[in-house]
Amino acid sequence: RKYISNHMTMSLATSAHVTSFAEADVTNLVAWRDKSKHEFEKREGVKITFTPLFIEAIVKCIKKYPMLNSSVVGDNIIIKKDINVGMATALPDGNLIVPVIKNADHLNLVGLTKAFNDLATRARNNNLKPEEIQNGTYTFTNIGNFGSITGIPIINQPQVGILAIGVIRKMPAVIETANGDFIGIRRKMILCHSYDHRIINGAMGGQFVKAVADALEQWDTSIDF
Repeated sequence: RKYISNHMTMSLATSAHVTSFAEADVTNLVAWRDKSKHEFEKREGVKITFTPLFIEAIVKCIKKYPMLNSSVVGDNIIIKKDINVGMATALPDGNLIVPVIKNADHLNLVGLTKAFNDLATRARNNNLKPEEIQNGTYTFTNIGNFGSITGIPIINQPQVGILAIGVIRKMPAVIETANGDFIGIRRKMILCHSYDHRIINGAMGGQFVKAVADALEQWDTSIDF
């Protein structure tokens, strides 16, 4: 707890935290997972949760906005070539650890799912290697696992951005069609993006979280895994 406390207060003192929010309609994403999860587990031997799907969307958008994959070192901005996604993981004792999926952009959905399941399981069993919690370049936290609608995360230094995704809820929504608008039940969630305003302005920070939301909303339900 002391290490986490020091690291988080140092981050607040170091970076000018700014936060942008976006709402995502993930009805198609939920439908695809519901349709695919049993076959996925049968074929690949691991369960597919929503987290690898979120990470895949984040990685795609980091490629579009590489400044989010950087660090501030003195008077220099260092844009990282590797995309190493830290995944905040709650431990049974109430503490927190952030294992890192290295070179996440080199992995397909199956690879991301297996990497996530392996790291999360070993994190909870206190069986991670030191290098597996180092050199992250961007962090993601799935606070929806605990029922939170949203929350404002603190940047994991020396990174410049962190994305929190809230719980998926059934919500009434206006659906636009060629024959007029109507109210329907949709699956929605809130994305919350904290970023370092020293180098990331509101336009880029907001565009990034909106891009992730769009990637999740536009999930192709016909794809295989």
